[in-house]
Amino acid sequence: MSEEMKNAIETNETPGAAETVEATETAESVQSEPTETMADYEDHFDDANPWNRVTEYMEKKTVLPVKVEGVVNGGVIVMIEGLRGFVPASKLSLSYIEDLETYLLKDIEVQVIDVDQANNRLVLSAREILKEKEKKAREEQIANLKVGTVLEGTVETLQNYGAFVKLENGLSGLVHVSQISQKRVKMPSDVLNVGDKVTVKVIGIKEGKVSLSMKALEEAKEKPVEKVDLPKSENIGTNLGDLFKNIKL
Repeated sequence: MSEEMKNAIETNETPGAAETVEATETAESVQSEPTETMADYEDHFDDANPWNRVTEYMEKKTVLPVKVEGVVNGGVIVMIEGLRGFVPASKLSLSYIEDLETYLLKDIEVQVIDVDQANNRLVLSAREILKEKEKKAREEQIANLKVGTVLEGTVETLQNYGAFVKLENGLSGLVHVSQISQKRVKMPSDVLNVGDKVTVKVIGIKEGKVSLSMKALEEAKEKPVEKVDLPKSENIGTNLGDLFKNIKL
């Protein structure tokens, strides 16, 4: 065998240095790529499950903007993550709703309060969000209210210890029985009725409670002045004769 043929055979059978390095790098690259396991796929399935997402919303108390899609007996229907959610009428507002139809296609904010995938049950509420907004609004109003302010109001309720008055700014305050009148009042119901319009003065604000007074606005009664008749100066004698003229010895 010639030297030339021998070199050709060796060249074909033995890979070059460059080829060896390339093959090694390819193998290392394949080994370094992460391979997804069944557990990874299950995690993706969990993320895609809308029931898991609404459960997370409930745990985090997430506020969700929704549109009322339908009205049913006792509440309304909204859609969350493609799921049909129910908002009971009692959880839709802070006050009684006479006609639920007025909420149809209305945009509202809700929170998830109950999730039951087994029974296909998803319950939501707007009430908690509305209560929090009302609380913040009240705190802001109280912060802007000043002692000494005079306001109009309506008697809301009567208790043995005083009357609660709804003020024109939406706040409520207490007129203690001792602050109803300058005259002694035994029971608030003796002089006031629910629905009466009254004028009150703010006399105290403490821990979010407003104290009011009607008595402070009553005109103070003038004390009667005792009348004393003094003799005229010309009728007053200053000599000893005047002092002893009526004394009999």
